[in-house]
Amino acid sequence: MLKSTAAVLALCLAAAARVDAAGAGPGDNFYLHVNAAWIAATPIPGGSAHWGTFDELQKGNLEKLHLLCERASAQGNDASPVEQKVGDFYASGMDESQSDTVGAQPIAFEFDRIAALSTPGDVLAEIGHLHALGVAVGFEFSSRVDAAGGGGAIAELRQGGLALPWRDLYIGDDATTRKVRAEYALHVARMFSLLGDLPGPASTAALAAVRVETALAKASLGPIDLRDPRALLHPMSVADAGNLMPGADLPGYFSRAGAPAFANLNVAQPEFFRAFGGSLATIPVDAWKAYLRWHFIHAFAPYLGADFAREDFRFFQMGLYGVRRIQPRWKTVMMTIDAEIGDAIGQLYVADYCPPESKAHALQLATDLRAALRARLMTVDWMDAATRSRAIAKLDALTVKVGYPDTWTDYGSLVIDRGPYVLDVLKSKAFAVRRDLRRIGKPVDPSEWPVSVAVAGDDRGWGVRYDASRNEIVIPAGILQPPLFGPAGDDAVLYGSLGVIIGRELTHGFDDQGALFGENGAVGDWRTAASAARFRGREAAIIRQFDGYAVLPGLRVNGEMTARENIADLGGVQIAYAALQASLAGKSHAPAGGLTPEQRFFIAYASMLQARHRPEDLRMAMRQEVHAPEEFRCNGPLSNLIEFSDAFGVPAGAPMRRAPADRITIW
Repeated sequence: MLKSTAAVLALCLAAAARVDAAGAGPGDNFYLHVNAAWIAATPIPGGSAHWGTFDELQKGNLEKLHLLCERASAQGNDASPVEQKVGDFYASGMDESQSDTVGAQPIAFEFDRIAALSTPGDVLAEIGHLHALGVAVGFEFSSRVDAAGGGGAIAELRQGGLALPWRDLYIGDDATTRKVRAEYALHVARMFSLLGDLPGPASTAALAAVRVETALAKASLGPIDLRDPRALLHPMSVADAGNLMPGADLPGYFSRAGAPAFANLNVAQPEFFRAFGGSLATIPVDAWKAYLRWHFIHAFAPYLGADFAREDFRFFQMGLYGVRRIQPRWKTVMMTIDAEIGDAIGQLYVADYCPPESKAHALQLATDLRAALRARLMTVDWMDAATRSRAIAKLDALTVKVGYPDTWTDYGSLVIDRGPYVLDVLKSKAFAVRRDLRRIGKPVDPSEWPVSVAVAGDDRGWGVRYDASRNEIVIPAGILQPPLFGPAGDDAVLYGSLGVIIGRELTHGFDDQGALFGENGAVGDWRTAASAARFRGREAAIIRQFDGYAVLPGLRVNGEMTARENIADLGGVQIAYAALQASLAGKSHAPAGGLTPEQRFFIAYASMLQARHRPEDLRMAMRQEVHAPEEFRCNGPLSNLIEFSDAFGVPAGAPMRRAPADRITIW
């Protein structure tokens, strides 16, 4: 469970006493009503930009992985093939003295390749080579589920090639972005200096590299423009794709990247590739060489000696997000192993930390939530009969994956040894690229897992994931852990925490983007025009509501950018609450510790969202993050629910009880 029932009650009572002393209660700011005491007592660790429930969950999972890796590395000749790879990868990662001694020398031959480039054709061929090594440079190329349906995988080209976290940092004209760009150029120059460049040439090369990235950024679509999958669907032949970049040897690029032969692909952003072709032809080759060299060192800096790792941390973590200190070595190694050979460490993790009863319990919870969503789809008033029929068909076709895959990735061809660390990382990245590109032209394997088994979520995510192209929801073993989940406890707490997480992901199949994917993953809006218009009207109301929330002085939530996730939060709470009520049918609603099941449900939801952020982290998040800050993810949905107001006796006119005319219901 999120916490034991007793812990949830204690948290609520302590927070209520603190907030009530200042004259506030559940109807004023429910997030603070529940979490004020925790916020006051919980510092953000120096190695983090933020801290909350999911960071605590992540911390516990990394500690579990640490124990598994220590054990695997000590096995010696008794290790299984999986234990050998995990143990050797861990040993090479933890050998700091070796990394410091060899520095960038193990990958120096790659810099020699780049230095030898002399023509635009050489540059594109080198981009193909770097893509084969997993280096994100120039643009993106991978397999994807065919948006036309049919269950196959095709090749796809997408915009990319930027090292800064989002496009607007390159092209914005406000004081913050100008400062970031200036610091960024200095950072790139410092990295070149660590490779041995003198200060003058290092600065010149850095400016050239940033010039190339800026050209790519100007050609890139922004996050809101990328929301509609129909706008990213441009199937064409390889020859037609080549015509976007006259003179470029695109088939040669595909060969260098390691792709199998194919005749057709999707180009997600054709205008980007027209601009890329122009930049390839007009930007001097020496500038491209500086750019490629920079991206190669950027991709592998954390795995080299301490000087490279510190400089990488100084700019990307401390400078951008306000993180105070670099993470302990073992944590960064754990995250790398999980990212690179996740199914290997995942096998060891599942054996020790995901018993069959946890998988069965989570599957039953997902089944209950699917039933609750189905019941709501039958009654939502913005859907007409034709749209409702398609929605029910899609929900019935949805696949739920819980815990871990039935078949694990076979790493038999991947050679991992005890160093140098950077070469283990390079080999594992290249392995992942080969595995991805081999999917092109083949049926999609429904048993594959798209997320880590052991680590619940990324920096902002919650672990559970809905994949529209596969119409599936994935609940990894890593989220079925304390403090979020346990073998026994209060159902009200379970539905208010993990139940909401699963419920919100289920709604993604039917929101503004999910409605553009059919039950087989084919792109196309299955709603009638009238139903789609009614949905957009409610979406506009959510946008207006969240546009009104102030994060920091002069900084507000971007209602449009966060709309999809705000809708999912609202739907997740509604669906999980309905599922809880169904589970309580015929049972006692008697209070526990003075709180009803309904009150405990909402307290669990607010408690799950407890978090603290550094101001730098919030400012960065509001420029690129699709989720609103946790306070508004709590108060925003709950203020729309009469069930919440009834549970806590919130009077009309209170901030947490929106007027009936303003109340938003989607699911």
